[in-house]
Amino acid sequence: MMRSAEIYYKELLAGLLTETDDGEYHFQYDPAYTEKYPESPISFSFPVGKGLFRSNRLFPFFEGLIPEGWLLDIASRNWKISINDRMGLLLACCRDCIGAVSVIPKTE
Repeated sequence: MMRSAEIYYKELLAGLLTETDDGEYHFQYDPAYTEKYPESPISFSFPVGKGLFRSNRLFPFFEGLIPEGWLLDIASRNWKISINDRMGLLLACCRDCIGAVSVIPKTE
């Protein structure tokens, strides 16, 4: 089951993060964001305008948004999400993160 999220940076739609059916992760900037904010990456690991980023694991930048320790235990227990389901935890826990980036689950 493919899952995706809109990634917001300072309340602006910056891009789309997708977990494919085969477990690969993709991040791509929104074309409008790329055009208007070419010097404002969400992270140094994702330079604006570099096309599609791919990984066999959730990107470390997004991993860093997921709670740790006792907060992770509470989130995992309350939402019944395995601590190994990193995309599930990201989608459940990172709508209102500390900092400039928000992760909003995309529903279709």
